[in-house]
Amino acid sequence: MRDPYEVLGVARDASAAEIKKAFRRLAKKHHPDQSKDPKAKEKFAEINSAYEIVGDDKKRVEFDKGLIGADGKPRFQGFEGFGAGAQGGPGSSTFRWSSGGPGGGGQSAGFGGFGNEDFFSDILGRGFGQRGPQQRGAGGGRGETMPPGQDVTANAAVTLEQIAKGEKIRVDLPTGKTVEFSPPPAVRNGQVVRLRGQGQPSILGGPAGDALVTVEFVPHPSFRAEGENLRTDVPISLDEAILGAKVKVPTLDGSVTMTVPPKTDGGRSLRLKGKGLPGAAGARGDLLVSLRIVLPDPMDPELEALMLKWRQDGHSGVKGRPVES
Repeated sequence: MRDPYEVLGVARDASAAEIKKAFRRLAKKHHPDQSKDPKAKEKFAEINSAYEIVGDDKKRVEFDKGLIGADGKPRFQGFEGFGAGAQGGPGSSTFRWSSGGPGGGGQSAGFGGFGNEDFFSDILGRGFGQRGPQQRGAGGGRGETMPPGQDVTANAAVTLEQIAKGEKIRVDLPTGKTVEFSPPPAVRNGQVVRLRGQGQPSILGGPAGDALVTVEFVPHPSFRAEGENLRTDVPISLDEAILGAKVKVPTLDGSVTMTVPPKTDGGRSLRLKGKGLPGAAGARGDLLVSLRIVLPDPMDPELEALMLKWRQDGHSGVKGRPVES
């Protein structure tokens, strides 16, 4: 994969706001439903993957330090203390398990020099007692508890169409795995979804950690999410606003025909039931259609003459506001 900074076209010292702005601009430009570029889908996926790295504060630091690659997968750094220089001289790795490990009674057996509780509490302190630890089974010593693996974080870029259709979402995790999950029915932008057991494995046999996935809505060229409702702007002509009309309105499920009543003011919002996003109760929200009156371009001379006569006859102006000459 290419360098995520290069993909988003930002400097390595760019601020979080600059990175987010670049992502939104590129996501809108290369959205498969908006762009006619045959490679739009691939570019869109590359933009999302890049933002999952540098759009996440923790992953960005890890990437800048070389701990993870452009694909979000960890780069192996090795372990200090193994091989030359470890206890026992060059080439030895004589770590012993004690305090109830194999051999029991605090005696060394196989691994050497550290008590399991003290040593692993120091290097894996957050694991011990963080979540319900797992009990060792039969033959595992005195029933000591095994710490879980660490949790990991990731971002998942999701389109409004995916949310409306209830499609599964794919996300690349720092563990190197790519998983699919079904978001909650009423998932919202910025919501964190916990994927049980998809985090780092426990090196001591405990349960794996979890993956905490932040859902990020991809900017849509036509719709804005407002909770479970969506909002869109629809242009209408002056005659349609005055006389009423039937106009085409885009929805996530395809275009529908909506009736604009006569004498409709610009800025008025009409509601299309059930054309929004899934709600907590299962039913979908609504689509709020904001009407925008658009004048002809170029201006029709007859319309301009009519408006001039209208003003001269004293009919112009908003009720309650005098007309300035």
